[in-house]
Amino acid sequence: MRFIADFHLHSRYSRATSQNMHLESLNTWAKFKGIKLLGTGDFTHPTYFLELKTKLEPLGNGLFVLKDDPEGTYFILTCEVSNIFGYKGKTRRIHNIIFAPSFEVVEKINARLRRLGKLLADGRPTFGFPAKDLVKLILDTSENCLVVPAHAWTPWYSVFGANSGFDSLEECFEEQTPFIFAIETGLSSDPQMNWRLSALDHITLISNSDAHSANRIGREANIFQCPMDYQAIIEGIRKKNLKRILATMEFFPQEGKYHYDGHRQCGIQFTPEETRKHKAICPVCGKRLTVGVMYRVEELADRPQGFVPHTAIPAIHLIPLEEIIASALGYGRDTVAVQKEYARMVEGGVSEFDILLERTPEELTEFAPPRVLEGILRVRQEQIHITPGYDGVYGKIQIFPPEEEKGQEEERQQLSLF
Repeated sequence: MRFIADFHLHSRYSRATSQNMHLESLNTWAKFKGIKLLGTGDFTHPTYFLELKTKLEPLGNGLFVLKDDPEGTYFILTCEVSNIFGYKGKTRRIHNIIFAPSFEVVEKINARLRRLGKLLADGRPTFGFPAKDLVKLILDTSENCLVVPAHAWTPWYSVFGANSGFDSLEECFEEQTPFIFAIETGLSSDPQMNWRLSALDHITLISNSDAHSANRIGREANIFQCPMDYQAIIEGIRKKNLKRILATMEFFPQEGKYHYDGHRQCGIQFTPEETRKHKAICPVCGKRLTVGVMYRVEELADRPQGFVPHTAIPAIHLIPLEEIIASALGYGRDTVAVQKEYARMVEGGVSEFDILLERTPEELTEFAPPRVLEGILRVRQEQIHITPGYDGVYGKIQIFPPEEEKGQEEERQQLSLF
């Protein structure tokens, strides 16, 4: 079975997360997107876990469906955990995704974690013990669980983060390293950047949305070809099975908010070369710059840009359909006009990923306004311009150059024809 999976997202019980992050809304948006398998997120939160047990029906294979929509989206039990601890005189902040095969296993995990921290405080709980101890705790609970370092290059909370991470998986996880089979590349890096590290050749690179609102699910995701079964999926990840994981779908990493280096308050944005020239110090205020993902990759890489390992899982760069529509119309992504046009395009069983990946230009002509169609084709060919993100500021994508903005009004008028 071929399907798209997004494993990492958050419930409304996590900080800075939309109230629409509940199972029913996730189920609806997954259908819009064309996602067949979603992580639940936040299974450590007691209130949310009760909702999961109340609303989800176990299928007996480690996956779940909504009791009210058994033909809808499949769910897999996941959460994200934060470990903040001291190591060699430095504070480390590491986030990990946990996969679990059943409610019973989650209950045991939560019982053990409850003694070590406050699970009610946040959907993504924080603990003061090392990340390696989390791996041992989880796998001692069930060997069928999987622990994956989250957004592995983000400066502040990740295994390779410039500000609080490590230089290798072995340094972070020590004796537990053999049980780390995958990492999540995160929005500010893509597989191509990770391929530059030979130490990651045996590691499976997965991509997920880390969504905090329902319409952001699938902004990164994974394409699988295997039985819709927990063990089949986990074994595909553990063994880096290229027959089971066909590809990952990626943000353009420049759009991520930590791709380049800089200092937001002073308006300073630097390439890695400029950062090295200034010794990572802001020329305006004299404080240390936030060193981004590109700099950090170059710092650890032992291969040139463009290197492709023979074990590489293919990666496809996409821009969400809402952003393409917004660019074509000249409106904000979350405006009513863009949302209405998005809803019109994905009605009748046509999903967003079907539009972005599968439909031919001739098929798209039947329901896509001309400028939106042109945007889709430009994204497929990666004919876009991006101003890279830095220090918490998302990058800006430009599908149509300024001289083509006059077409926006014509496109707005075209909508009435559809």
